[in-house]
Amino acid sequence: MPTALPSKSRHGETKPEEAHTNKMQTKEIQPRDSLHEDAPHGDAPHVNAVHKNGQSTQTRFGNLRSNKQVVAWALLILLAIIWGNSFILIKKSLLAYSAGEVGALRIIAAGLALLPIALKHIGGLNGRNRMLLLVIGLVGSFIPAFLFAKAQTQLSSSVTGILNALTPLFVVVIGAIFFGHKFTVRNAVGLAISFVGSIVLALAKAGGELGSINFYAFLVILATLCYGLNLNIIKAYLGSLRPVVITAVSLALVMPGAVVYLFGFTDFTYHLQTQPTAGWSLLAVVTLGVIGTAIALILFNRLVQMTTPMFTSFTTYLIPIVAVIVGVLDGEVLLPMHFVGMAAVIAGVYIANQRPKQAKPKL
Repeated sequence: MPTALPSKSRHGETKPEEAHTNKMQTKEIQPRDSLHEDAPHGDAPHVNAVHKNGQSTQTRFGNLRSNKQVVAWALLILLAIIWGNSFILIKKSLLAYSAGEVGALRIIAAGLALLPIALKHIGGLNGRNRMLLLVIGLVGSFIPAFLFAKAQTQLSSSVTGILNALTPLFVVVIGAIFFGHKFTVRNAVGLAISFVGSIVLALAKAGGELGSINFYAFLVILATLCYGLNLNIIKAYLGSLRPVVITAVSLALVMPGAVVYLFGFTDFTYHLQTQPTAGWSLLAVVTLGVIGTAIALILFNRLVQMTTPMFTSFTTYLIPIVAVIVGVLDGEVLLPMHFVGMAAVIAGVYIANQRPKQAKPKL
C-alpha cells in the first residue's frame, strides 16, 4: 500500500505530527515467508528514476536481467555435467544390485539427504501444494529412477542418454496441449537441430546401430514424458515455492514407498552381503541419489523458476556432450562425428532460446 505524502502548510513546511506519522508508516516491514520466494517491498520506482551514482533504474534492471541470464546458463551447464555422469553411475550400481534396488536406493539416498529441510517446511504447506508435490515426486523422481535403471539393463548408457534428449519434445507437446503454451517457429528449428545433433552423437557412439534399440527404449521414452509433465506442473502451479522446498518435500513424500519396496520386495540385503562390488556399487548409487537427484533437482527447480520450461529442458541436449567426454577419459575414441553432433546440439540450444529483435522506432 503506497504511503501518503505529508501535507504542507501554506509556507511549504511539513506539519510535525503528520511527518511523524508518515515516518512511522515507512518503517513498517512486510512479513516474509520462508516457504516462498522473497517478494519485493514497496512500490517499484519509476523507470526513469536516477540514483545517487547517476545510474538509472532502467539500467539497473538491465544489469539484473543480464546477471540472471548468466546464472541460468551456468546452472544449465552444471546440471548437464551432473546428469551426464548419472548414466555411468547407474551402470556401476547395476553391477551389484537389481534395477529395482538401484531405483529405490537412489530415491532413499536423495530423500534422506534433504529430509531435515522437508520436515521443517512440510507443515507449512496447504493440502493442495502437498498433493502437487506428491505428483512432482512421482513423475519427476520416483518413476523415472526405476525406468532408467530398468532400461539400462538392456541399453547402453550412450543410447539411454540420447533418448533422454526427447524431454524437450514432451515439454512442448504437454505444455501446448494442457497448459496453453505457445510454440514458435524458432523453437521448432532449435529443437530439430539439437535433436539431430543428439542422433548424430548416438550413431557415432553406437557405430550406426541405432536401429537395434529394443523394447527397453520405450522405458526411457516414458521417463522423458514424465519429465515433460513435471516441468510444466512446477512452472504452472509451484512457482511461488522455493526450489529447495519443492525438491525436499517431493522426495520425502515418495521416499516411504521406496523404503517399503527395497526391504519388502527385493533381495537388497542378500546382494549387499554377497556381491563382490556391493560396496562400490552402493557408493555409486548414493552419489547418484545425493548429487544426481537431491542437489541437482534443487538447481533444476531453481532453473525452472528463473527461465522457461523450454530453456530448462535443454539440459538434456547437453548430456550427450558430457557422456562423450567421460567416455574419452575412460579410453574411448572421439570420432569426427562426435564433434559434428556436439556442434549441432549447442547451435540448436542457441537458436531456440534467441529472442527476436525488436524493431527500432522510426524518427
